Amino acid sequence: MPINDLRQTPLNPVHQRAGGKLVDFAGWEMPIEYPTGIKTEHLAVRNAAGLFDVSHMGELEIKGDDALNFLQRLTPNDVTRLADYQVHYSALLTPAGTFVDDILVYRFRHDHFLLCVNAANTKKDYEWALAHKSGRVSVSNVSQEYAQLAIQGPKAMLVVQKLTTVSLPAIKNYWFTTGMVSGAECIISRTGYTGEDGFELYVAPDRACELWNRLLEAGEEFGLIPVGLGARNTLRLEAKMALYGHDIDETTTAYEADLGWIVKLEKGDFIGRPLLEKQKGEGLARKLVGFEMVGRGIARDNYPIRINGAQVSRVTSGSPAPFLKKNVGLAYLPMEHSYIGANFDVMVREAPVKAVVVPTPFFKRAR
Repeated sequence: MPINDLRQTPLNPVHQRAGGKLVDFAGWEMPIEYPTGIKTEHLAVRNAAGLFDVSHMGELEIKGDDALNFLQRLTPNDVTRLADYQVHYSALLTPAGTFVDDILVYRFRHDHFLLCVNAANTKKDYEWALAHKSGRVSVSNVSQEYAQLAIQGPKAMLVVQKLTTVSLPAIKNYWFTTGMVSGAECIISRTGYTGEDGFELYVAPDRACELWNRLLEAGEEFGLIPVGLGARNTLRLEAKMALYGHDIDETTTAYEADLGWIVKLEKGDFIGRPLLEKQKGEGLARKLVGFEMVGRGIARDNYPIRINGAQVSRVTSGSPAPFLKKNVGLAYLPMEHSYIGANFDVMVREAPVKAVVVPTPFFKRAR
């Protein structure tokens, strides 16, 4: 798509002023990196703090007396376990138990929820929810009402706390609240996609640039820098967070993706449950695993994987892991080759390079 035809987030002007390298990402003009470079941005998030524009993400609002029951049928995780102002990771699944999308579910009240969905899937997810709507419930695509800024890293809380009277330590991981940040009304969510502590701030689009600039000013003493989608990808890979269209899609089930923890069969009926129950009973043929490169070479997305000379799979996500100083990746392997320590070859420029299955996540922050 020509760059001029891409959608722009409200923060596009600040990316241009900061020298961001803008690319096509899911139909949006987004910064892949800034002049600092991906490695520096990645390490800033691990050691201090980084600021991300994630305003391309979509938001769907679910309201009505039957909102909770509707989401119980629509998603595999147990929505009844959510308290007011709590968040959980979940999915929209096909009848085959595969992914329409992976999502976050925010509960305001029993009759009011917000879903955060992937940018490329917003229209599809909205239509999917509408097609399965029943009872006294409304489904609205409210993506235009929000810009979203993510501040991630061990010093993220120190930065945001300078700009708000809300007690951030009181917000537990995967909980949220509403309040003023630098004079702007925000949803303040202790969530993220990096494996680090931090916050995602949902704010009105016309307040986004001001908030971005105020955060960078407040964070200068802590080493806060803007971070692009390149480092966002390497950070989430180190933390083994799935990326839709790579590690999960409409061909992969929740169990195969090693995301069985979001599937609550005991809660009752939901889309995809019969097939998932059957798969759990019969066992899996393949599973998403993490691996490290043993030989010299980087496993890039879609590189073929061979076992005993035969191609069995491909790399779903792969790159250097800057903080760990290793080359890592994710791939679906046959169950008999998915154990820790199993060896296989990644074809790097048509040459086999040895890799080994390792425990995941590759990186886990100290609590």
